[in-house]
Amino acid sequence: MSSSPSPSPSPSARVGRLALLVVGLCWLAVLFDGLDMFIYGSVLPHLLETKTFGLTADQAGDLGSYATFGMLLGALTAGTVADRIGRKKLMTACVTLFSLASGICAVSGSVAVFGLGRTLAGVGLGGLLPTAISMVSDYAPRGRGALVIGLLMTAHHAGGILSAYVAKWLVEPVGWRAAFSVCVAPLLFAPVLVKWLPESLSFLLAKGRTEEAGELAARYEVELPAVAGRTSAADRWDALRNLFRGGEWIQTLLYWPASFGGLLLVYGVATWLPTLMRTEGYELTNALTFVVVFNLGGIVGMLVAGRAADRFGAPRISAIWFALTAAGVYLLSVHMSTGVTTLVVFLTGVFLNSAQTMIYATVSIRSAPDNRATAVGWTSGMGRFGAVFGPWLGGRLLAAGHADWGFTAFALAGVSSMVFIGVASLRTPKPPTPATTDHPLLATH
Repeated sequence: MSSSPSPSPSPSARVGRLALLVVGLCWLAVLFDGLDMFIYGSVLPHLLETKTFGLTADQAGDLGSYATFGMLLGALTAGTVADRIGRKKLMTACVTLFSLASGICAVSGSVAVFGLGRTLAGVGLGGLLPTAISMVSDYAPRGRGALVIGLLMTAHHAGGILSAYVAKWLVEPVGWRAAFSVCVAPLLFAPVLVKWLPESLSFLLAKGRTEEAGELAARYEVELPAVAGRTSAADRWDALRNLFRGGEWIQTLLYWPASFGGLLLVYGVATWLPTLMRTEGYELTNALTFVVVFNLGGIVGMLVAGRAADRFGAPRISAIWFALTAAGVYLLSVHMSTGVTTLVVFLTGVFLNSAQTMIYATVSIRSAPDNRATAVGWTSGMGRFGAVFGPWLGGRLLAAGHADWGFTAFALAGVSSMVFIGVASLRTPKPPTPATTDHPLLATH
């Protein structure tokens, strides 16, 4: 009796395997991004207490802003560069840059050199995140765009948790330099991206590299998406101009200030949470525990928000999450028992981090595939002005003895983002073009 041949995998199963590969590699890259981003806040209480480099609170705020200024530069250029050279190359370059920059911090002998290292690290960190988001959006199964982005962003908070444990295990017995030395390890991951991460199919087709795209699609047994490439005469600012053509300018000018307030809140809290908790009388170990709890909340929030956004709409969920975030951050200025404070920190982490991510999800889902990286990159880039301002503001308030005002200021930023993204949620997006609906790799919402 002859046996029947095994059925070939269904197209959806093939797409699922490819999506798993892309999301898995991007997840690891963003994990290292989160580790490098949060490590400064985790070691900051130690740096201030030991007066390393003669560091003061306002100088510490400036150093936090150096990294976010670098992220501003990275985010503003990432979309345009990724749309020109490819997302794979840019992701590899970003991982390499922020790993080497952490090495500069580890061996620095002055505030100036340390600040240079954090600025360079910020460029890599800022360039990686929007690129990874646009990459996984290309490969997300149909109707699961926001969920996949939320899953990707759990890596950022897993990196935050890792940073707290690195600080706990290394800072007291070995020193703060050892913590930054650990952040050089992701350099070994760059060759993995070079070998295993596939390039975006829509990018290849948009650039007219159809033969290369065909070979990649055949290797992973998926169909090519129907994407029209840009003409060679299009200059590098054409994608940016597309964000303001027709009625798109209204959406763009709602997304940008929403992102500003969201990232002011995210990076202000990320930088100053352990230190502000120390000012409330908690021991350093407990303050670092709050970092773990905060990021655990972030992981839960990403998964919950992604599912909710795919069902009810990312901008609507983002607005609700920002309202809840503002309430949670404000409560942290009220003296409560350790148990209640821990619960509030967890819930704040649930809503704060995923609120900002759902802004990215909104922009990514509502953008054309060949313009997606630019749209996400510039939304993130405009938000980076808030990310620069948040750590600086926290440092100034702490130096003036007004730590409680810091929580209030961050809460007000959440309220402003709620208003802008809430207005955006009331607008009906344009129907997707055929290029975005012909294949599940591109249909993300």
